[in-house]
Amino acid sequence: MTEFMGELLGTMVLITLGVGVVGGVLLKWSKAEGAGWIVITLGWGLGVTMGVYVSGTVSEAHINPAVTLGFAAIGEFPWSKVPSYITAQMIGAVLGAAIVFFNYLPHWKETKDEGKKLGVFATAPGESVRVRSYVANLVSEIIGTFFLLIGLLFIGANTFSEGLNPLVVGLLIVVIGTSLGGATGYAINPARDLGPRIAHALLPIPGKGGSDWAYSWVPVLGPFIGGTYGAVFYNGVFNNNYTVSFWLLSILVGTLMIIALVRELNLAKTKKKHR
Repeated sequence: MTEFMGELLGTMVLITLGVGVVGGVLLKWSKAEGAGWIVITLGWGLGVTMGVYVSGTVSEAHINPAVTLGFAAIGEFPWSKVPSYITAQMIGAVLGAAIVFFNYLPHWKETKDEGKKLGVFATAPGESVRVRSYVANLVSEIIGTFFLLIGLLFIGANTFSEGLNPLVVGLLIVVIGTSLGGATGYAINPARDLGPRIAHALLPIPGKGGSDWAYSWVPVLGPFIGGTYGAVFYNGVFNNNYTVSFWLLSILVGTLMIIALVRELNLAKTKKKHR
């Protein structure tokens, strides 16, 4: 099996199990309906573990474009392989989402809520439009993916978990989800959101609404920025290699945080005046 197929199959397994657990929790008459956020984060964590085991024998087991780009940014992965890895991950993500569609085939017509149908496939901020704030949501995705890359690199630097790394990585996904994921549904992986969102747009899902393309750039750009920043931050702090990328991304992330803060403070003031 080639590296391309390893990344494709690993990502397909990740998305099948991850999107699958969301489908189980959200879709009408599923045995897991209403099981909640903890079940979703556990499903995603174990999905990552299995995806890494599937792909790890033939590829680098990134199964995430943000990981691929972050590792390339610090010289841990060749740039020449980046396009093929990301292409494989995107194909695998679309296929995994399609498998979930067929798995829950009778449930789509029974689920009347268009938002829940989209929520099976794609991420979004919380239920209320009051927490839909593009810059703040972008910052949330940056933070989550920053800690993903920091965690992956520190796990790789340790020897205590050798042989169990996929399981430890799965636990990292669970803790990011439970601690930080409530804000946006924690894509922390551009393929995890964009691939299933494309599948949602293409598949003949009964009674589906739009695919919310207006928001789709957030769970793609956020993980790319956060993953790259996490990698260069680790390289700077751990290896004492403070590159131009480190300083530029530090300025960018800091600026985005300030913009998000100012916007939310202004909205809070406006809301207070209208009471």
